[in-house]
Amino acid sequence: MKIALAQLNPRVGDILGNCRQLVRAVSQARDSGADLVVASELYISGYPPKDLLLREGFISACDDAIARLADQISPDIGLLVGHPTRRGMTDRQIANAATLIADGKIQATIHKVLLPNYDVFDERRYFTQGSSVTPIPFRGQRLGVHICEDAWWGEASTDYHSQSGLFDPVEQLVTGGADLLINLSASPFEITKPHRRQGLIERHVRRHGVPFVFVNQVGGNDDLVFDGRSSVTAADGSTLVQMAAFESDLVLVDVDEPMKVVRLHEGRRESVAPSETRSREADLLDGLTLGLRDYMGKCGFKECVLGLSGGIDSALACYIAAKAVGPEHVHGLLMPSRYSSDHSVNDARQLAINLGVPHDVIPIDDVHRAYESTTTIDEDLAGQPAGLADQNLQARIRGAMVMIRSNRHGWLALATGNKSELAVGYCTLYGDMAGGFAVLCDVLKRDVYAVSRFVNDVREAREIIPHTIIDKAPSAELAPDQFDQDTLPPYPILDGILEGLIEREASIATLCREFPEETVRWVATRLDRNEFKRRQMPPGIKLTARAFGSGRRMPMAACFDAIPIQSDSTPTMDAPA
Repeated sequence: MKIALAQLNPRVGDILGNCRQLVRAVSQARDSGADLVVASELYISGYPPKDLLLREGFISACDDAIARLADQISPDIGLLVGHPTRRGMTDRQIANAATLIADGKIQATIHKVLLPNYDVFDERRYFTQGSSVTPIPFRGQRLGVHICEDAWWGEASTDYHSQSGLFDPVEQLVTGGADLLINLSASPFEITKPHRRQGLIERHVRRHGVPFVFVNQVGGNDDLVFDGRSSVTAADGSTLVQMAAFESDLVLVDVDEPMKVVRLHEGRRESVAPSETRSREADLLDGLTLGLRDYMGKCGFKECVLGLSGGIDSALACYIAAKAVGPEHVHGLLMPSRYSSDHSVNDARQLAINLGVPHDVIPIDDVHRAYESTTTIDEDLAGQPAGLADQNLQARIRGAMVMIRSNRHGWLALATGNKSELAVGYCTLYGDMAGGFAVLCDVLKRDVYAVSRFVNDVREAREIIPHTIIDKAPSAELAPDQFDQDTLPPYPILDGILEGLIEREASIATLCREFPEETVRWVATRLDRNEFKRRQMPPGIKLTARAFGSGRRMPMAACFDAIPIQSDSTPTMDAPA
């Protein structure tokens, strides 16, 4: 049987547009001799649809789309596609479903059994779980169709064993005689997930000795980005194909003659090269680029604007924007103050020239002095020259300049702060945090440097981000002779502590075994007390398991000091952390 894996990029809510894209893929696959096309989880609605699922008429429109697909698609090819449905449900229940269309009609529909309610997932809010799974007959094969989380039974992040009435869907499908396992997924990217996901598939194949087809969504939707990497794994555990990362793709695999794998591209059949090991930096860069491109495209933005300070963060953000939408659609503003060094202005200008980005120089000193001469305000600023209020004022003047261009031309304003700064509040509300999209909000400073070097050394193989930007000590340049490390721990130490506190939820006591106690306590306090700032930051792409926002939901008004500092589970009344 020849199966076409349709790794497509749906738009949430665009039911007709998603169907048109799918019909084109099915037509192309049919012309190449495919028997079956497999699309991703909730493809018809786009993923994640969130509360669109509750809007009157939305589920009916998705069900109607499935019926129209059965009429539109040639009866000599099958289609397996994910969608929300009320068909077969009681009252107003909704199922996360996959339907097989063949011979011009709906042949079978299965419902997702395991509904994740951790990390960014909130599926129990919307869906009713399926009660059973059975293989679906199709052209002499018994297809073990299941949906995303249904393959994750027994993994560390789940507690399905303890939930009444739940079972391992993959095991039940194999017990029921499945010849081929097919998983329809919308599995969001995290930097460690591709390896974990492939390991999961290989464990299923080793355990059951049944080939495994995995079809994942690709593209960015809000703060999530999906990396694709759909694959087919043979019964002997060998990977027959792994599809492109962060790109739409359509690949035809003959599961009976596994050496026959071809990519279908614009009516052409192309050979599929063996997948190469990708670096962490490549995944971060491509995830950020795709996430920004799709956020802009799906929200209707054609151009964007950002401040260029001559620092590493705005340099990398500008490069990502140029790759996402083309340099001619990116507008850089160089906004030097009285404290800006000449080399920073020159570095920012050289970056813009290297990228071919249109840019303007707008000194902010006149506006700064106007504030200083304003009655009553002048006393506040003069009382602490180059103090916190004055430093934040400069950031807010720059933010206002960016927003003026954004409002005047309809450009998306990009904020450029990184996760390390956001974590400890080293950022200004309504200043450098102003904008419609925070490009680097889930990228620690060490990864900003690593990806920037990757850009020059590997991706471009030439100096795009000036080496003077990468090599110089980071500084906000909001006060005389100011450097980040005057008020922050060295970034390698800061990022190590933040990774422990955020990614691992490690205790202060545990981290003090590796880092200086005073520094750990300072970072932990700053992290907790700046949640209110992060709640007001623009959306950005989630790249880690614990991204600020949807991936890490913390209270703002809370007594963090009451939390015990011990690493064990024994309550104590020791001094607060």
